[in-house]
Amino acid sequence: MRVLVWHVHGSWTTAFVQGPHEYLLPVVPGRGPDGLGRARTWDWPASAREVTAEQLREEEVDVVVLQRTRDLELVREWLGREPGHDLPAVFLEHNAPGLEPGDGPVPHTRHPLADRDDVPIAHVTHFNRLFYDNGRAPTTVIEHGIVDPGARYTGELARAAVVTNEPVRRGRTVGADLLPGLAAVAPVDVFGMGLAGLHERHGLDPDRVTLYDDPPQAAMHAELARRRVYVHPVRWTSLGLSLLEAMHLGMPVVALATTEVVEAVPADAGVVSTRPEVLWDAVTTYLHDEDAARAAGEAARAAALGRYGLTRFLSDWDALLEEVTR
Repeated sequence: MRVLVWHVHGSWTTAFVQGPHEYLLPVVPGRGPDGLGRARTWDWPASAREVTAEQLREEEVDVVVLQRTRDLELVREWLGREPGHDLPAVFLEHNAPGLEPGDGPVPHTRHPLADRDDVPIAHVTHFNRLFYDNGRAPTTVIEHGIVDPGARYTGELARAAVVTNEPVRRGRTVGADLLPGLAAVAPVDVFGMGLAGLHERHGLDPDRVTLYDDPPQAAMHAELARRRVYVHPVRWTSLGLSLLEAMHLGMPVVALATTEVVEAVPADAGVVSTRPEVLWDAVTTYLHDEDAARAAGEAARAAALGRYGLTRFLSDWDALLEEVTR
């Protein structure tokens, strides 16, 4: 079938477009949020093709995967069709509640589609579905799937790796304020987008914390695998794909026990706690005990392959798309 889907989250879309369908990716002049088109730093198959708004009017679209309320407006404007009424639709919810402007207190955050029953909401974690007020909207959970980067862990560098986007702007949400505590026990390499100003904002020593701003995904995977341990200091967000990618690489994981992390990381794959001092002790252990680090990394990879494999992910999405188009 022909699936209309916006390029909103690159890593998620990389997995999604590996399926058997034709994927129509809107592109607008300047490649703004309404149409980023194909990714520039990921290798997507030819079945994922760019379409302008004008070209889209000539396409036979079978189903649309919405990811923002703005997408509803664009479907009406560009196709003259109403999602859920005369165009089968799914709303993919990436975020945990409380992250968007206008969200209320987390236990009471009402989903934007809560008053509709014609568009099912697909959450990416069970935690997110539990914490949103979904109203009368049908809901399901399709957990993440990862294009397996392979077991590449060497851990040759006795350093901790962190992946985060826009930590200066997002601050406590992604645990940027915890980086000084981590840097006190280990040299740290931070990978991601929007890292400029991180040292100054949190008083980080450049000799202890090195920044790698916006590396291509393949290069980042290669570098992550050389670090001894992956650290996930995020307080409140949906389940980070970078965490699952690190587990696929075979890295031991040290993470805050928040949102879906407690479900994703089994006990033998690393250390999960709400106490930063426990996490820093675990980082110290892995820095000095390579055998323990490697054993935890092997367990992390096995767990990630078992729960977040690409085959299961694509099968779940195929079943949902068939259901809404039936």
